[in-house]
Formats: sequence, structure tokens, C-alpha cells
Amino acid sequence: MLNHSKILQEIQSVPEEYLDELYELIHNFRTQLKYPQKQEPRQPGLLKGQLGEAFFEPLPEEELQQWE
Repeated sequence: MLNHSKILQEIQSVPEEYLDELYELIHNFRTQLKYPQKQEPRQPGLLKGQLGEAFFEPLPEEELQQWE
């Protein structure tokens, strides 16, 4: 099992120009441990609310050509 001294040893070997990135990595990791993000399972195909009739109308020809 790792201890703090091994981690500090590794950090000390990181070149100074990478310390900002390392700090961000450690900070984000620690923050996620403290405040885990709740992620609801995706339900493909289900929309909240209702779609208007305009959603089902065909696109005008000039708009269709812009996609080609």
C-alpha cells in the first residue's frame, strides 16, 4: 500500500514546468472524491416535454442543400 512519502517522492521528480498540470490533476481528483457527481442513467429516445408540429415538417430545399 502506498503512503504519503512515496507520493511526495514522485511529485518531487516532476519537472517544474508540469507542476501546474499536476496540481490541477490532483485537485480535480480530490474534489471528485469529496463531491462525487451523480450521474443518472441515460434513457435514449425519451424526451421531456413535447415536440411541436414544426419538428416533423420537412426542411426547405435551400436548407437541405447546405447539408450536402
